[in-house]
Amino acid sequence: MKAEKIILGIDPGTTIMGFGLIKVVGKNMEFIQMNELLLKKYDDHYLKLKLIFERTIELIDTYHPDEIAIEAPFFGKNVQSMLKLGRAQGVAMAAGLSREIPITEYLPKKIKMAITGNGNASKEQVALMLKSLLNLKTLPKNLDATDGLAAAVCHFYNAGKVVGGKNYTGWAAFVKDNPKKIK
Repeated sequence: MKAEKIILGIDPGTTIMGFGLIKVVGKNMEFIQMNELLLKKYDDHYLKLKLIFERTIELIDTYHPDEIAIEAPFFGKNVQSMLKLGRAQGVAMAAGLSREIPITEYLPKKIKMAITGNGNASKEQVALMLKSLLNLKTLPKNLDATDGLAAAVCHFYNAGKVVGGKNYTGWAAFVKDNPKKIK
C-alpha cells in the first residue's frame, strides 16, 4: 500500500451527484474537499450523464485520485429511477476507468456501517459522524456531498480487507487448490 494516496468517493445521482475526497497518509486520513454537482435544472437525461462524466473527469484531472469508491444503487420499486441511477453510476465509473483508476462499489448499508457502526443509520447520522471524524467545521445543506465523502472514508476503512473469496471454475479446481480440505 502506498504511503500516501487520494480516494475519490462518489454518490451518483441524476438530481445531485455528491462527491468527496480524502488523502490517506500512512494510517491517517485527511479531508480534502466535498461538494455536489446539481443536475435538477436540466431536463435532458443525456445531458445530465454528459455533465456527470465531465465533472468526474475534472475531479480526476485536478486531484489525481489513486482509487475511486462509489456507492452502488439501492434497489427501489421504481424501475425507471433505478435505470437512470444505474446509468449515472456507469458514467461516473466509465470516467474513472478511462483514466485507469481502480473502482470499488459499496452498498449503502456497508458505507453506513463503516462510518457509524449501524447499517441503517440516517444520512444525518452519517454526516455528523464524518464531521467528527474529519474535524469538519460545517456540513453542506444537501447531504449528497457527505454521502460521496462517506464512500471514500468507507473505502479507507476497508483497505486491505478481502472483499470476496477466490472464485473457482468448478469442483476440480477447488480440489486442486485445497487438497487438505478433502477427506
